[in-house]
Amino acid sequence: MTKDVIALTERMPDALSVLAGLLAGGPDLLVESAGEGAVVQLCDGEGRPLVSIEVPLMLQVPGETVRLLGPGAELSGDGPAWWVEARAAAGVPQAEQLAGAFAARLTMLLGGRVWPPDAPGAVGAARPVDLSGITAVPAPAAAQPAVDMLTDKAAVVLQDRPVVPMTSWLSEVLRATVESDRSLQIVTPPHCRLSTPTRLLLESMPARWVVQDERCGYYDGLTGAVLTWQDDAFAPARGGNGETPVADAFTESAAGPTGERQLSVSFRTLHRPTADLVLGGALEAAWRALTGGPPAGWGTSEPAGLTWSRRQVTELAYERAPRSTWTVVVGTPDRPAVATLRVIRTPEGVEEDVTLTVGYGPGEEIPLDALPELAEELVTRYGLRTMLCRLRNARRDLSAPPHYEDPPLPYAFVLGPAEVQEAGRDTASRTPLEERPVRLGPGARPGFYYALGDAGTAESWTALERLLRHLRGAPPA
Repeated sequence: MTKDVIALTERMPDALSVLAGLLAGGPDLLVESAGEGAVVQLCDGEGRPLVSIEVPLMLQVPGETVRLLGPGAELSGDGPAWWVEARAAAGVPQAEQLAGAFAARLTMLLGGRVWPPDAPGAVGAARPVDLSGITAVPAPAAAQPAVDMLTDKAAVVLQDRPVVPMTSWLSEVLRATVESDRSLQIVTPPHCRLSTPTRLLLESMPARWVVQDERCGYYDGLTGAVLTWQDDAFAPARGGNGETPVADAFTESAAGPTGERQLSVSFRTLHRPTADLVLGGALEAAWRALTGGPPAGWGTSEPAGLTWSRRQVTELAYERAPRSTWTVVVGTPDRPAVATLRVIRTPEGVEEDVTLTVGYGPGEEIPLDALPELAEELVTRYGLRTMLCRLRNARRDLSAPPHYEDPPLPYAFVLGPAEVQEAGRDTASRTPLEERPVRLGPGARPGFYYALGDAGTAESWTALERLLRHLRGAPPA
């Protein structure tokens, strides 16, 4: 299993310090660029990659290293840190040693620490790694530097870290695999978890989380389906009855009631593309309503290294238009919160699609009473189209483990003025639900907030389905 090695440095890596780290493999290795200059590769004498090194990322957001790497990964200083990730080629032990030696040399020069601290090659890094007799595998044609195996159907990436984040290289792999009509398949040991952005993207894309299991071989970490390698990709196995069995590890390792819960709000806003438009206001309003303060940081990948700035988010979206812009937004360590924000230029205007998830521990009160007021603000100030609020019993730290977790249950649904007009005001205001909807915004063009129950049972899904059928004008089921 490929182990990524990360150098967390106290000072900014410059060209000379990176070069000193690269010399951990001795003078005979080739240094090449890949990924349009975003990746530096150490290659053997025939140009076959041994280690891929990402461009250093400055971290200005407290808690990001601990969120993704676990306790002990934080640096002692108050200033920013730099995250430099080195990824060894799969199946080449010397490559893992080379990645560790590179990270260790970098931290010796710049201060900081290596993660994991026991990475091969990190001890005794002053001497070059012995690469005699090394045989690297050729990079598969058209593959990204981080892909461990490429077939006509799938790009397979091996990971072994506490939390699998949506790093810049992994998001690039996902983009490339989708464009080539392949599936991204991330293979991990059973102790790994997914970050919220990684889980959301895997659930919405042609992708799969493949978990190794000593009993069944492999299973899907999000559904529990037993998997086998067939026709150049991992796919669900078929039992004697023709159905796909569920791995015992998926159900047996499921945690009992812990009192930890997650509140998730997903909403869509639409703005006129004016010159003074500043994005991110709806997300910031939701963040303040549910956590008591603004977001801490953001970025186009994980870790999210930049301090939160609506202006910078807007500038990036305008630079990338008409292409869409996907970003990660994170909170402070004392209140786990993660959001994904996608900005899309449409014929109607500028659309923001947001999913914000906040974690709560046992005894912590979830601010459900704040949701109607939040909906009012989004309708009156930020062009809300729709919003769905959901609750689930799941980890406070927001990471997804490879075992069964209760699915999220809907708690409330919100319809913005444009959607109310489309459905018809009488239809939107008179529904088959037990509770009457709460009117939001101006009387001439209102929105409506619909309570769906306490999200304690699957009845809330039934209530949502009845509401949506009613709004669409479909006859009752």
